[in-house]
Amino acid sequence: MFGHRIKVDSELFEKIKKCAEAAGYSSPEEFAVHVLEKETSRILGAGGDSADSKEQVRKRLEGLGYIE
Repeated sequence: MFGHRIKVDSELFEKIKKCAEAAGYSSPEEFAVHVLEKETSRILGAGGDSADSKEQVRKRLEGLGYIE
């Protein structure tokens, strides 16, 4: 299922395990994949289009006053 690996420190992995158990996931890996999928969709949008993402980031930075 996993072709790539991501390393996390032991403390973070323990937190992931606790969250996975509390939320009813079958494994820490399943929980981590779900969280990463949600976050990438949030950042890139449902279609994952990076052009839209750049525009969203630009608008956010303008709103925060970092760029004009």
